[in-house]
This record gives sequence, structure tokens and C-alpha cells, in this order.
Amino acid sequence: MTTETNPAFDSFKEAFAPVTEAFKNLQNLEVPEAAREFVKKTTSTAKERAAEVFAGSERVTSAIENAVAESVTEAGKISRNIQQAIYEDTEAFFAGIDKLASAKSINEAVQVQSDMLRARGEVFVSRAKATTDYLGKLAANGAKAAQDNFAKGYNKSA
Repeated sequence: MTTETNPAFDSFKEAFAPVTEAFKNLQNLEVPEAAREFVKKTTSTAKERAAEVFAGSERVTSAIENAVAESVTEAGKISRNIQQAIYEDTEAFFAGIDKLASAKSINEAVQVQSDMLRARGEVFVSRAKATTDYLGKLAANGAKAAQDNFAKGYNKSA
């Protein structure tokens, strides 16, 4: 029994064989150790600077919070939460870059990036839920305070 081959298909495969081989080689391309070390050192320095900026912003927020009235205390809490979120995002970003720099192949780098995106998505959903809960509680407290103030004003005029 003889199997026939398609000459057009064979010539197509032969024409694209170098491209196919190049893609196979690209997937196993190793990132040089010096490049990974450079990225790690740069990331480490950037993380230190981010921590310094965070510490400075924390001091500024504390000074502002102590200098203003009680109603602005809530704004200080919001500011702190935003700063904390930015700091955590920065830390996660640099940790991801550090992991990415450790990847020894394109496939490993793609997996690291995929894991990072998934984790950041979960954090985003969690923060959105917490923000919604917080704003709901803040609105309820504000409505209660307005109701109490209205009741006090109504009782005084009666």
C-alpha cells in the first residue's frame, strides 16, 4: 500500500521550515545572567526608593491629619489607604519584575506574567469590593449624622 504525498504541501512545509525552526529556538532562548542581575539590582534600588517615598508620604499625611478638623480625618484615612494601595502595587510590580528577570525562557516569562496579571486582577476585585463597602458605610454614617442634626434642629425650633 502506497501513501501519496501532496507536493504543494511538502514545498510549503519546506519553505516555512526555517521560520518554524526559528520559533522553536526562540522559545528556548536563555536570558543572559548579567541581564537578569542588572534587572534585579535595578529593581532592588527602585523598591528601596519606593519605600522611602512611602515613608515620606506617611509622615506628610500624619502632619496633615493632625493639623485639620475631625471631618478631614476621614480624608486622611482615605489618603492612607490609597497610598498603601499604591505602595502595595509598586511592591507587587517590582516583585513581578524580579520574578520575570529570573525567567530562563520565554515560556517561563509568559507564565510569570500570566500569574502576575491574575494576581493583580484578584487584588483589583478585592479593593473594589472593599471600596464599595466603605463608601456604603460612609454614606450611611453621613445620613445618620444628618438625620441626628436635623432632629436636634427640629427639637430646638419646636
